Amino acid sequence: MVLSHPTRRLPLVLAAVVGLSLTACGSDYPLGPEQEAAAQQANSDLRGTITGAGSSAQGPAMDGWISGFGTLHSQAQLQYSPDGSGAGRGALLAGAVQFAGSDAYLNEEELEESRQACGPDGAFNIPAYVSPISITFNLPGIAELNLDAPTIAGIFLGEITTWDDPAIAGQNPEVDLPDLRITPVSRSDDSGTTENFTDYLHEVVPDLWTSEADGTWPTGLGNENSKGNAGVVSTVSGTEGAVTYADDSAVGPPLGRANLKVGDQYVAVSTEAAAAAVDIATPVEGRSDQDIALALDRTTTEAGVYPLILVSHHIFCSSYPDATTVELIKEFGTYVVSAGGQQEAAESAKSSPISARLSERATSAIESITQRD
Repeated sequence: MVLSHPTRRLPLVLAAVVGLSLTACGSDYPLGPEQEAAAQQANSDLRGTITGAGSSAQGPAMDGWISGFGTLHSQAQLQYSPDGSGAGRGALLAGAVQFAGSDAYLNEEELEESRQACGPDGAFNIPAYVSPISITFNLPGIAELNLDAPTIAGIFLGEITTWDDPAIAGQNPEVDLPDLRITPVSRSDDSGTTENFTDYLHEVVPDLWTSEADGTWPTGLGNENSKGNAGVVSTVSGTEGAVTYADDSAVGPPLGRANLKVGDQYVAVSTEAAAAAVDIATPVEGRSDQDIALALDRTTTEAGVYPLILVSHHIFCSSYPDATTVELIKEFGTYVVSAGGQQEAAESAKSSPISARLSERATSAIESITQRD
């Protein structure tokens, strides 16, 4: 099934058909157990096509998952269009795709709406991809800055307008900050990254950032904007003095990153610090047994925790109308949350693998998917 929206891009990639070259001498599996497992499943008879859409933050990880899944099941095809989390959720709720990628879990209203496309038990959320959100900037010669939440809010509200402002300089006494105008850049699309970023600001500094968390950037703020993580990073890369928030996998040199003040310390962006934030998250109350939406503690003061993260989900229907889709969704979903799938994402997108406990729970939830009459 393909998406019919005229502005939607073509699917990012199709599952590749990967051939394994096995050596004729020595070990049959010179690359180790992963190659052995792939070889054992090389004759997989799983076939068909599943289509997803959503989170652009998941794009690099999805590249890895598509490749890995194609190795295991060469006759199956996976299509994914990284149009943004809001678009992905909308496509699933409209019955246009079989799964969605979203940096924000389905809210109560969306869960109720999902019963139309997904059967009486609706849809459910599975954590699939964990990544820090970087505050990234274009200041030649400056690789990192220390910033607290009030300063970040002031920058994106347009109240702190130059890089040598005392609020920034006071936290970075050893950095030669330029007298340069700050250009904040936000997402133009409905974005889970925006929802996580605004949730962080509203939770930590609600007196400054009074707007509730939302995937759509607040109106009335005079900032630049662009679509997708790649779009905002590209805009910042081409604009000296610009700053944005983006999935860390999209950020690279020469852009700098901010260390986030947590308690009395500044915590650098890292997969370990992001994983620590997931470890202290709690389940969202009132959800079904298979729904694993997590409530993050943005206000934590624990050492070594980076609370400005996104937990990006795969959103599946609890049932599908045909057995082929059920089998494909189960195989793909289980692969993603497996140790191998999470390692593939970590290598492709610098993400933080979910814990073994969370992987086990996610696998059980995916296994509950059924065919409906």
